[in-house]
Amino acid sequence: MQAADVMTRDVITVASTACVQDAARLLLDHRISGLPVVDENGRLVGMVSEGDLIRRPENHTERRPSWWIEFLTPRETLAREFTYTHSRRIADVMTREVITAAPDTPLSEIAELLEKNRIKRVPIVEDGRIVGIVSRANLLHGLVALSKEPAALSVADKQLRESVMARLRAEPWARLSLVNVVAHAGTIDLWGIVDSEAERKALRVAVEITPGVKAVNDNLMVMPLPRAV
Repeated sequence: MQAADVMTRDVITVASTACVQDAARLLLDHRISGLPVVDENGRLVGMVSEGDLIRRPENHTERRPSWWIEFLTPRETLAREFTYTHSRRIADVMTREVITAAPDTPLSEIAELLEKNRIKRVPIVEDGRIVGIVSRANLLHGLVALSKEPAALSVADKQLRESVMARLRAEPWARLSLVNVVAHAGTIDLWGIVDSEAERKALRVAVEITPGVKAVNDNLMVMPLPRAV
């Protein structure tokens, strides 16, 4: 299996010109822990995660070192840390050295990247633009699908996955940023989180009526988004 076989294609991104509050809201609204950062041309330029936004003076969580550590720390380092914790711009907070992979990267290499670099997700990039993202959970989805019938994915399975994704994207009620589709031997495994039981049922039905689908395994979890009071 390759990255393209399990990656989440509807990737939530944030602009490099956005502020940290915008990124925090996206993380909360979409129930994710990290966001790819893109420039005005849609090219990947960085990543921002929950960890980048935890230590902030706005919510009194900024970490202040003891006076002797400050005394021994180079002024340049202190200046960089101040910018990182105080800037309101995503461009100043994001990680610029991003580990990426191509759509045809084998999952074994993706797993090695995740483990070696101690990261939770790998953006999938083609011609500089992000086309998907593979998380640890996505790897497990592929593992479960293959465990039922150990064999390499066929071209037909890859095409079927594309057909299912296109079918779901056409529906205005479908929220796919937290839904993953894995195709194997004509069977579709649905994984992820949906906002309601109605959405869960509709996703299953939409997949079932897609030509070429033989069966659907519904592994979706219903976790309603918190409503504004």
